[in-house]
Amino acid sequence: MDLNGRSVTVLGAGVAGLAVARALALRGASVTVLEQADAIREVGAGLQISPNGAAVLRGLGLGAALDAASLRAGAVELRDGFDGRVVTRLDVGRLRPDRGWHFMHRADLIGLLLDGARAAGVELRLLQKAEGVDLSGPRPVLTMCTGAREEAGLLIGADGLHSPLRAALNARAEPFFTGQIAWRALLPCEPDDAAPVAEVHMGHGRHLVSYPLRGGALRNIVAVEERRRWVEEGWSLRDDPMELRLAFESFGPRVRGWLAQVEDVWLWGLFRHPVARAWHRVLPSGAVALLGDAAHPTLPFLAQGANMALEDAWILAASLARHDDDETALAGYQAARRGRCAKIVAAANRNARAYHLSGPIRPLAHAVLRLGGAVAPGLALSRFDWIHGFDATAA
Repeated sequence: MDLNGRSVTVLGAGVAGLAVARALALRGASVTVLEQADAIREVGAGLQISPNGAAVLRGLGLGAALDAASLRAGAVELRDGFDGRVVTRLDVGRLRPDRGWHFMHRADLIGLLLDGARAAGVELRLLQKAEGVDLSGPRPVLTMCTGAREEAGLLIGADGLHSPLRAALNARAEPFFTGQIAWRALLPCEPDDAAPVAEVHMGHGRHLVSYPLRGGALRNIVAVEERRRWVEEGWSLRDDPMELRLAFESFGPRVRGWLAQVEDVWLWGLFRHPVARAWHRVLPSGAVALLGDAAHPTLPFLAQGANMALEDAWILAASLARHDDDETALAGYQAARRGRCAKIVAAANRNARAYHLSGPIRPLAHAVLRLGGAVAPGLALSRFDWIHGFDATAA
């Protein structure tokens, strides 16, 4: 169904915002994206697009761009962090090859979504930071950092966990520190070490994930350590690479060799935020909705943040196009998404503990994984088929 030039304002030019902008514009909406930065820069590091996210990108007509900008994954290997031995291997390359499992730089995903949004006629406005959202009148009103006030018809909050629209819709809930911190780093990747495999090196109270990016030119590193000390939440805190090396000095030579090359590293504290209770509201002459991290912030232990955002974008746009009234459309969107996203967030919370086992349970758990991989190699992967097998474009 055509949205007939309906005016839509999207807060945030990240994965969620640009994806929903293109999805709505392709259905006939007139979409403006407001981004607080002064430019769309190459930021972030690696991410994984699993088949559920790839289905949306292909549904948006961006499949060729995805294939060109990413590296097709062959497997995920869980390894003993201390001796480097493979505990079990998940052959994700065989999982729905029509969609694929992809390793890519976040900046490359943003780039292809931005190109796709502009090609669909979306307007991008930079230096547009919203300080608050007023929902007391007939239409949503944005208060910008300049003091200006702007009305919107349909306002979509895709601006992350500190979204002012999330705050306007939901009572403030304090996040809590999970007792885990994470480092991110990129380093050059040797051509003979660029197999399309994500390696998860597991140790006592810590683990490290690594996979190649950009055709094998770069290697992405995400390292997580349990820590009692509170660390600031956010992505922009630099750390000394030596701190990272010391945290993983007991790991095998492969991991230590990677970390010896790290020159720049970013550190952030992992905080748990609740899934928003309210994702939408309909006003007399307008409406608002949340998606992506603004609705359901997640820990990174299932690599589903970007994938959930892509699913949200497709289902929100499809629901708005399918229904004549916003109340039905937005209630249907929230009903379709909230339960699934909450289940994924909960599964990600649990997954970290499985990587950090210590004591006598650790060798026992690894032995069970090895046996399972030998006897039923597809069993471990099928455990999360409810996540990866989902196709929002067919839902």
